[in-house]
Amino acid sequence: MLIRDAELGGHENGGGRIVDVRLSDGIVAGVGCLTPLPGEVVLDARGGALLPGLHDHHIHLFALAAAGESIRCGPPDVIDEHGLAACLQNAPGQGWIRGIGYHEHVAGDMDRAWLDRHCPDRPVRIQHRGGRRWIVNSAGLALLMAAGDAPPPGVDVARGHIDDADAWLRQRLSATFPDLAATSAVLASYGVTGLTEMTPSNDGHAIDYLASQQANGALLQQVLLAGRADMPFAGSMEVRPILTKIHLHEARLPPFGDICRTIADSHDSGRPVAVHCVTRTELVFTLAALGEAGVLAGDRIEHASVAPDELVAQMMALGIQVVTQPNFIRERGDAYLRDVEPDDLPFLYRCAGLTRAGLVLAGGTDAPFGHADPWAAMQAAVERRTMAGAVVGVEERLSPEDALGLFLARGEALGTGRHVGTGVPADLCLLRAPWSKARAHLCSDLVRATIRAGALIFQRVDEAPF
Repeated sequence: MLIRDAELGGHENGGGRIVDVRLSDGIVAGVGCLTPLPGEVVLDARGGALLPGLHDHHIHLFALAAAGESIRCGPPDVIDEHGLAACLQNAPGQGWIRGIGYHEHVAGDMDRAWLDRHCPDRPVRIQHRGGRRWIVNSAGLALLMAAGDAPPPGVDVARGHIDDADAWLRQRLSATFPDLAATSAVLASYGVTGLTEMTPSNDGHAIDYLASQQANGALLQQVLLAGRADMPFAGSMEVRPILTKIHLHEARLPPFGDICRTIADSHDSGRPVAVHCVTRTELVFTLAALGEAGVLAGDRIEHASVAPDELVAQMMALGIQVVTQPNFIRERGDAYLRDVEPDDLPFLYRCAGLTRAGLVLAGGTDAPFGHADPWAAMQAAVERRTMAGAVVGVEERLSPEDALGLFLARGEALGTGRHVGTGVPADLCLLRAPWSKARAHLCSDLVRATIRAGALIFQRVDEAPF
């Protein structure tokens, strides 16, 4: 393939040049003023910016695919218990009702009794937007408990709460992995060519399934994985386990010695850790454990949702990397302004403050717990505005170039950016406009074509310049 008249480097130095780019055998084979070869496919870029393909560094791909068949049970789709009750009572189909995105603002601390009052006749399971809790009604619990054996820790039968027991839930539901074709196609339309799948329960079965989805053409992106401490090391360049995921919950922190041993064991096997930290307490606990167990290059904090200066300094001293989700400032910012302690508000999902301190910073969407569009996350990093228009952490704003850079880092080496040049993998995102115009408002409508390993995986039907 030959891409004609593409702008190269405009996002790097503000002075992009118009060039032709040849792709061959999955790599960029040439850059310059090039003549089409006989029979070569030619894509006219019309001066649009040619970028490396985007990499979402924190996503839950399986849950995102399953979300397409679920009922939205929280803001902004549902804002009160009357609306939620109506959604459940009018749910299409038969059998299980699967809800996602619940938050206490809708109906308080929901439990089995609430669901029984409003939807007693069908089994219901609703996931809290934090991803760790499912709330199940009596009809659902009867099905889950039919085998008769005792449930694992984290299952509160009286309240219908299932916490951190997804493996048990999947086994009881005889659940299979979802087909990824539709979800992967949507991500391709955003210019995404790489993902880091961050589900803590990822194991060898997940690796094998992802490989099979790539083999049959359903999965278009390269996938790196975080997962269980015993997740296999075997993989390929296209589906590769790279991290041990440690998912903390402030209300049930593990014994300090246990997390230190988990970190040390992962390091001894050569695998860095990625630790979920959404509260100040979780971050303090994690940094103490890393200080005790030692740090391996590539160790990451996921979210770093509340990161005051003193903890940023500790992360810098330890050499820890951070993957953040600036999209939450827009998607959840109004709730944060109501619910988060005032002393913590300046430190929410920091961006510029972390980079000023010298930390390696990358971006993810946390989809489906956040929206999967990385361009919306970039624009949120630039504006720092909530959906109602309030600004949260104005000093944390990034330039459009730095916001784009959150999604251009190498998935396995966050401190290394990617560029378009001869010899690099042909994973590319072509925009409908030069960067000087695109930077004014970062949105996925800018994406004209997405190329993975030299092959088109998305091309916009409307090819008019943006």
